[in-house]
Amino acid sequence: MSFTIRPARPDDVAGILAMICELAEFEQLSHLVTATEAKLADDLFGAAPACECIVGEADGQTVAFALYFHNYSTFLARRGLYLEDLYVRPVARGRGHARAMMTHLAQLARERGCGRFEWSVLDWNANAIAFYEAIGATVLPDWRICRVTGPALENLAGR
Repeated sequence: MSFTIRPARPDDVAGILAMICELAEFEQLSHLVTATEAKLADDLFGAAPACECIVGEADGQTVAFALYFHNYSTFLARRGLYLEDLYVRPVARGRGHARAMMTHLAQLARERGCGRFEWSVLDWNANAIAFYEAIGATVLPDWRICRVTGPALENLAGR
């Protein structure tokens, strides 16, 4: 089975959104998905892109995606590459596709002069944690993600 990685194109948006929904279902977070094809297309390919995406194809079928963007480290005074989501469809798992996607992103981070390549993982996803540790990642035990969204965001913003 051949596997290729390429930058996402506008005609990939529907497939990427379908995989986002599959990922949300796996993470039991489908109720949080409000993404639409139009919004995703604008965020990836509009006048001011908010993120980037690569897709993985096996024998001409899109079976994986990774959506990422740049963040910034004040301590390093360098930007980093932040992986928001990586997903490989179940039918294509166990073939090294996730590792290939991560290697591709690590190379991209190096080419862009990034000081870090980071992402988050759910604490109950033991398979993902084991995979990430196997490719050399450190799961940071002393950091927690903080999030303000919905009414709490509106309240903090002064509404």
